[in-house]
Amino acid sequence: MIRGTVIVANLAVASLALALFGCSKPAPPTLNFSIASAEDQQSMEKVWQPLLDDLNKQTGLNVQPHFAGNYTAQIEAMKFSQVQLGWFPALSTLQAVRRADGEVLGRITSNGHGMAYASVLLVKKGSGITLDDVLKCGKKYSFGLGDAESTSGTLAPMAYVFIPRNIDPQQCFSVVRQSSHQANLFAAANGVLDVVTNNTIGLVFAQRENPAIADKVQVIWTSPPLPESSIVVRKDLDPAIKAKLKTFFFKYGTGTGPEADHERLVMKGLAYGGFGPADVSYLDPVARMDASNTLAQARKSGDPAKIADAQKAYDAQLAEIASHTGAAPQ
Repeated sequence: MIRGTVIVANLAVASLALALFGCSKPAPPTLNFSIASAEDQQSMEKVWQPLLDDLNKQTGLNVQPHFAGNYTAQIEAMKFSQVQLGWFPALSTLQAVRRADGEVLGRITSNGHGMAYASVLLVKKGSGITLDDVLKCGKKYSFGLGDAESTSGTLAPMAYVFIPRNIDPQQCFSVVRQSSHQANLFAAANGVLDVVTNNTIGLVFAQRENPAIADKVQVIWTSPPLPESSIVVRKDLDPAIKAKLKTFFFKYGTGTGPEADHERLVMKGLAYGGFGPADVSYLDPVARMDASNTLAQARKSGDPAKIADAQKAYDAQLAEIASHTGAAPQ
């Protein structure tokens, strides 16, 4: 009789365990959040991890950082589903939408430092080098461009400084190197390169993290305002997860009380003011620069077929931009 009672009791315990197991919620899938390390990874992790911690806490998601060594690697990681969402600079956003099934979830609304995000040209303070000196070419100076997919490091300087003046940096400078914003900053500060590209957000980070280095450079050119970075997701991401992400980002740092104060402090660490709704049309200025640069490169090649293809793509891009505003292509 005792044995039968034990068996019944054990069966009851087993049934209760199965019932509890069946009612438990499965762990959320891990989502990788892409962060392009325009600065060194340690610095980027320090400013982004608090936001990701808040994201996971408030949404119940499991989002982990994924650091890309350059913007091309970031785009490729999204293309092959190695990352499902992330922070993408403007040109990388455009390429992710075109080539990697990316979708603009939202955009950075401001940098919180009373200035527009812009590309800059830097020289060592006290060098006496001016923009007019740079534009004389003659292979007198060495030059540091940014990543090939960088809006401020390559696209904007080419579109606003060199292409309108029909200047080829390879023919203009004694040496042309491409590197990260941080590496270029150090190269200019230490006199390794005479002129380098960077951006206003990079200078904010430099002044905070390496003020002695930041104080060794000066700006000789600033671009018109550029579209800020985006939060990009893969198009095939679960719509319910997209909805959670939108709610989190668009509310982040907008409330009152201790939690909102903490969120604004996190955003200050990122040198951003907040997030807002956006679609790919907000990148129209970048798309125009990209098409213009491609056409200029084709014309430089002298290949009629390349020129015709680039002209066709340029005209199509202008038509698409016009469709966003209702204006005639220009």
